[in-house]
Amino acid sequence: MLDIRGVDLPLLVSLDVLLEEKHVTRAAARLHLSQPAMSAQLARLRALFDDALLVPADSGRGMLATPRALQLQAPLRTALAMLGQAVRRDAPPFDPRTAERTFHIAGNDNAVLMLMLPVVQQVAAFGGPGLKLAFRTPEPAQLAGQMERGEIDLLVGGSRFVPATLDKSPVLLVEHRMAQRKGHPRGTGPLDLDSYCALRHIVVSTNGSFHAFMDEQLAQQGRTRSVLIAVAQYNLVPPMLAATDLVCTLPSRFLERFEGQLDTFDLPLSVPALDLSLAWHPRSEHDAGLRWLREQVVASSQGMPQ
Repeated sequence: MLDIRGVDLPLLVSLDVLLEEKHVTRAAARLHLSQPAMSAQLARLRALFDDALLVPADSGRGMLATPRALQLQAPLRTALAMLGQAVRRDAPPFDPRTAERTFHIAGNDNAVLMLMLPVVQQVAAFGGPGLKLAFRTPEPAQLAGQMERGEIDLLVGGSRFVPATLDKSPVLLVEHRMAQRKGHPRGTGPLDLDSYCALRHIVVSTNGSFHAFMDEQLAQQGRTRSVLIAVAQYNLVPPMLAATDLVCTLPSRFLERFEGQLDTFDLPLSVPALDLSLAWHPRSEHDAGLRWLREQVVASSQGMPQ
């Protein structure tokens, strides 16, 4: 068996060209070598494979490949093409129609629906059978390690929750509004700060805390509110609101999907918008597939109202 460790790559490139040209002088010209240098390489190849590889044609024009050379030609060409693809400076383009790839995406249900739903529609409509998206709930304590190990490809969520070790790109700013059920006893008048704080609230909190983003904003003004319910998923909130007199402050784009069930209102204080971003590990910066996925998210988010 031939030991590949003892083979110079340029020697195999020369063999590939020799087998295609079947002429030492023409092969030398293609590789910018002298004819004696090309002949010397052919001699080394014959010794390496213990076969003549190319013999003079009876006509005196060119050379004929031996059976051993003919066996080598196709796999050698394939191997060199694959090696060339692996070391090329620019990654090959990503084609969703032919790709065999599963993207692992971490994000809460709100961020996934706001940023990824259009991409899910594109993959379902135009992606090939080998292209898959796997969504999972982020684990903040594990996230940086999971992305470093390649267990998660992309994080979607609020910019303030992105670990400092990741690259990120802001995608969408979303304002907050307060929501209540249709027919709520409060009525549909505008909110003031006193009435907002007096209402009973639901918060979304992955760790079960009753102190959330809005409580931080109220604390800056020396105010507090009454929080009765903490849930881990945004999609649990609308049915709870519809069945009670509780209220909740949520991103406006999330609430748009529940216009038939809920009334929404401007907040009585100024709060920062939700800054949704994409984040990925720096080693994946030039990953053609991941770049394609990020571009789809950004393209689908452009022009989205807040």
